[in-house]
Amino acid sequence: MIRLFLAGLALMLPCMIASAQTATLQPILQEHGALIAKSSRKTIAPAIDAIATSGVPQAQVFLEQWAGKNIWMRKSDGVLFIGEKLDAKTYALTDIDGGAGFDGVAKSDLKQLKPNSGVRAMIQTALVQFQLSDDDPERRQDALTSIARDPEASLLAHLRASIEGETDDVLLAQKQRLERLLSIGYDPDTAVRVAAIKDMSGDLGVDVRAALNPLLSTILEVTDTDLPQGRNIANTLTPESEALSVTAAYELLVAKDLAPPLTTPDTLRAALSANIDQGRVGGIPIAQLDSDENRAKAYAALAQAGLVSPLVTEADVKTAVSERVFFEAYNEPSSDVTDAAKEALKTIEAKVAANQVLDLTLDALSLASIYFLAAIGLAITFGVMGVINMAHGEFIMMGAYTGYVVQQIIPDHTVSIIVAIPLAFAVTFAAGVAMERLVIRWLYSRPLETLLATFGISIVLQQLAKNIFGTQARPLTAPGWLDGSWVINDVVSISYIRIAIFVLAFVFLAIFLFIMKRTRLGLETRAVTQNPRMAASMGINPGRVNMLTFGLGSGIAGVAGVAIGLFAKVTSELGSDYIVQSFMTVVVGGVGNIWGTLAGAAMIGFLQKGIEWFNPSNTLAAQTFMIVFIIIFIQFRPRGIIALKGRAAGD
Repeated sequence: MIRLFLAGLALMLPCMIASAQTATLQPILQEHGALIAKSSRKTIAPAIDAIATSGVPQAQVFLEQWAGKNIWMRKSDGVLFIGEKLDAKTYALTDIDGGAGFDGVAKSDLKQLKPNSGVRAMIQTALVQFQLSDDDPERRQDALTSIARDPEASLLAHLRASIEGETDDVLLAQKQRLERLLSIGYDPDTAVRVAAIKDMSGDLGVDVRAALNPLLSTILEVTDTDLPQGRNIANTLTPESEALSVTAAYELLVAKDLAPPLTTPDTLRAALSANIDQGRVGGIPIAQLDSDENRAKAYAALAQAGLVSPLVTEADVKTAVSERVFFEAYNEPSSDVTDAAKEALKTIEAKVAANQVLDLTLDALSLASIYFLAAIGLAITFGVMGVINMAHGEFIMMGAYTGYVVQQIIPDHTVSIIVAIPLAFAVTFAAGVAMERLVIRWLYSRPLETLLATFGISIVLQQLAKNIFGTQARPLTAPGWLDGSWVINDVVSISYIRIAIFVLAFVFLAIFLFIMKRTRLGLETRAVTQNPRMAASMGINPGRVNMLTFGLGSGIAGVAGVAIGLFAKVTSELGSDYIVQSFMTVVVGGVGNIWGTLAGAAMIGFLQKGIEWFNPSNTLAAQTFMIVFIIIFIQFRPRGIIALKGRAAGD
């Protein structure tokens, strides 16, 4: 028996192959020729479905050429061909089923099929089933993108059929996920839909919530008696509650033809005006219609005579509403599906909230690193030296402009940034040394004069930048590898530029600690900070130490300018945007303590982002509240978060 079966199969197989090879599409096209020629979105669906489900290998090519407006109909017999333009008046025709073609056919003998955008969209949807199993991975990806953008119930079976043969792991994961999403909305089996909902209940994708939310959409209904059986009831509503007003309830009754329309003052006046008869309305003289009572009597008389609809009073409205039951029913008929959707959304909302906290934390850390990078130089000049340098922001601006100039010379953005960072340090270090030697050294222990002098220098530097670079913002472009963001999920992401600034801030923290703890300059700086006279008596030159320390703080500000310029506008006012936050960071953290500066930057960054979370549309208000909070904080802790101890604290 087995041998006979195999022998029969061997005889049938060539026939089956030959049948598949000889299958032609033209008869199907001729059967739906009128619809194809008309190409109307309202009537074309049967023709497209017949072609797509024909099983003929040429169907995919025909649909692709049809969407590309390359299909021509021969007027003499209505046969369809793929056409290629030879010149202005003639075309070469290719037989759709691989038969003989024709060259030099006159354009006048042909009619081009030009499907409109609506028909082309339907053709593209039909093509998806072929593209899902295409040999080209890009075409399979395009098919998945098309399904995700415009999902349909008819695509679910084709998507499932393509999963088994998928060889690309990335595309396989996309297909499986998309299959679950389409199953939620379109599978006819309730158990399959519930299982798909449970499978996706931990997914934070926006598309998952977009698939679940429609399942919980409701419609307001009304009934004369008890709640109807067989409906998926969401909840019952009581008129005069927040969820349903009496007016809205009565409007529903009117829409359902369960009550007459409400008589408004405007409709009453219009009805009275339309029924004036010999100076009277409803038997009441027009002159007496100046009161609500008489107008109501006149309208009642008209209603009794059948000239207008009956008068509906507020009492009538309340009575009509109280006699009926109002409820919200899910558009989704299955309670199992809606219950599963509610549980899934509850789980997703909890995860979204947790991830929003994580996202807010990353934003706060990012902002704190920016403030710390801007303030670390000020922590040296103000915190260690006690110099109030109002031009510190302009050193940040000088560093940003240095990066811009370097990029004009070196077009490679990666190389230019590598060159710009040490060059910005050198430029602002030299500027800081010059300021200390020419101005600051004469004003030590005179804080008011130092403040006024450095404020004047900041104005001069801003004007100088305007004269050189103009008032327009200059671009400081980040390298390509810093483009985009690190996306953890659909809720949490952080840009690579901010990650780089975060890393840079801690690099400079490490450099500063190394200088202060492991180098001679650091030892001398700490000695001069603790007791300048004793340091001088030990052979240390306080003037030289102050000069180098001030230059170091200014140089770090220049590097901060390069980093900040990668995401902020490089203008002459760039530094003024960060000078206030820099001073607050140093003061709140604790003057003279680098760890205090780090703590102050973290506190201000988290505080600002926390306030912005309550009012994200108003960052100015967030900064105002932040300043108020810091003022209150300083009242209770004037020495900052981490205060100096010993003699330095007394100084």
